Amino acid sequence: MQKLILAHDVGTSATKATLFSLNGSLVASTSHSYETRFGPGGSAEQNPLDWWEAVCVTTKRLMENRNADQVVALALSGMMMGCLCVDSQGTPLRDHLLYCDQRSLAQADRLGRRAGEDAIYTISGNRANAVNSAAKFMWIKENEPEIYRNTHKFLNAKDFINFKFTGRFATDPTDASGTNLYDLKSGRWSPELIDAAELDERLLPEIVPSTSVLGELTRTAADALGLRPGTPVVEGAADGICAGIGAGSVSPGKTYICLGSSAWVGITTEEPVYDAAQRSITFAHAVPRMFHPMGTMLAGGSLYSWLRGVFHPETPGFPYVRMDEAAQASKPGANGLLFLPHLMGERSPYWNSLARGAWIGLDITHTQGDLFRAVLESVALNLEITVSIFKRTVARIDEITMIGGGAKGKLWRQIMADIIGTKVVNTSSPDEATAIGAAVVAGVGAGIYKDFSVVDQYNSAGSVVEPNLDNSHIHAEQKKLYAAAYAALEPLLPALAALREGRNFSN
Repeated sequence: MQKLILAHDVGTSATKATLFSLNGSLVASTSHSYETRFGPGGSAEQNPLDWWEAVCVTTKRLMENRNADQVVALALSGMMMGCLCVDSQGTPLRDHLLYCDQRSLAQADRLGRRAGEDAIYTISGNRANAVNSAAKFMWIKENEPEIYRNTHKFLNAKDFINFKFTGRFATDPTDASGTNLYDLKSGRWSPELIDAAELDERLLPEIVPSTSVLGELTRTAADALGLRPGTPVVEGAADGICAGIGAGSVSPGKTYICLGSSAWVGITTEEPVYDAAQRSITFAHAVPRMFHPMGTMLAGGSLYSWLRGVFHPETPGFPYVRMDEAAQASKPGANGLLFLPHLMGERSPYWNSLARGAWIGLDITHTQGDLFRAVLESVALNLEITVSIFKRTVARIDEITMIGGGAKGKLWRQIMADIIGTKVVNTSSPDEATAIGAAVVAGVGAGIYKDFSVVDQYNSAGSVVEPNLDNSHIHAEQKKLYAAAYAALEPLLPALAALREGRNFSN
C-alpha cells in the first residue's frame, strides 16, 4: 500500500489539496474556491467556514478510491497576516480580515509611533503597517469592542483549520512573524510590541515549531475529511515560507523569486536582514534557527492578467504565449517605455498604499508589444531593488530559482536574468511549490524525512537562463529611471487618491 503525505494550502481564492508519495512524486491535486467580500474603506473579508468546507471537499475528493490508512501525515500552509476572532470553542465571532484589508491604516500609524518605527522593524522584522495582523487586532478592539471582549484567540487561516483538525489553538513562528507582535530573535511574543498595541497577550495563540506534531486528527474531523482518526497533524507554515521551501530555499543564501498573482523575492539566512531604509522585511523560517528575508510586491502575474483583460476583452482566454510573442518583438528597454507596476498600492520597496501605476515615455510610435514588454520589465526592476539589498547585506547571489505561474514563460525568465544580472533557473513543478513546502514540513515533522534537503526529490531544477550582458547598459539606465520615475510621481499620489475617491483636493 502506497504511503502518502497530504498538504493543504488555504489560499486567498481557493484551498488546494495535494497528495504526494514519500519519494516526492505528485499523486493527485484538487482545489475548491470561495468568495472574498470587498467593501467600503478597503475591507476584505472571508467566511472561515468556507475554508473548512473547502478542506473537507478537497480531501474527500482526493480520497475517493483510496484507503485512509495511506495518509501518514498532513500539514497546512495558509495565507498570512490576517485576523480571525474565535471564542473558547473555536467558533468564529465574525468574518476573517484578510491581509489586504486596509481599514487599519490609522492603527498601524499609531502602533509605529508608540513602539517607534526602528524598534518595531528591529524586533519584528517588519514595518508597522496595515497589512500585518496587529493593526487589524487593534481595529477590532476599537471598532467592534463586543467582538474583542468575547474573543478567546486571534488566529490565522491555517491555525483555524488546525484547530478544526485537533482541537488545539496554536500558531508557528512563520505566521507569528507576520503579526508585528513577534520577537524574531527570542522566538516569542514581544511584550514591548503587545504593550504598544494595547492588546491582551492572552488572546494570542501558543507558538510551536512549524515541524511540531500539533496533535492527532480527531474522530469528528476524520469523519468530515474521510481520513483515519489519529493521523498525525503537523503544525505547518505560512504560505510564503512554504513556497520558499518548495523552491529549495532551505539553506543559507538560496534565493528564489515567486511570480504568482503577487510577486516576491526571498532568501534563507542565519540572521535577520535589516535594511537602513526598511525596504525589505524578515520572517521566521520553518527551518529551525533560520530566517526568511523577503521583498514583496502586490501585483506580479496579475499585471499580465490585467493586460489581457484590457487588450483582449473579447477573448477572455487569450493565450499568454501570444502576448509573449508581441513583447518578444519589442527590444530590451521597450523602446524607451517605462512602466510603474503599482496598480494595487505597493509593499517593497516603497511601502505606500497610495502608489499607483503609470506608463512613462509613451509616444505614438509605441506598439502593443512595447507596452507588454514594459510591464514585464517593471516587475523585474522592482524585485531587483530587493535582490540588490540581499547582495549587499547577505552574500553574493549567482543563481535565482523562479517559481509560480510566471516562471513558465521563458521571456519573463530572460528579462529577470538580464535586469537582475544573474542566471535564473525554473523548476520541474513551479505551480506546486507551496504544496511541496507544506508536504516537506509534514514529512520532517512526522519523522519521515531527516531534514529539509529532501525537497530536491520533490522539485528538481529545470532549464537555466543566463543573463544577456549585451543589454546590461540599457538595464542600468532603466534602474535609474525607474527610481526617479517613482520619486517624481510620489508627490502626486495623495491628490490622485482624492480625485479617484471623489474627495476634495487642492489645486
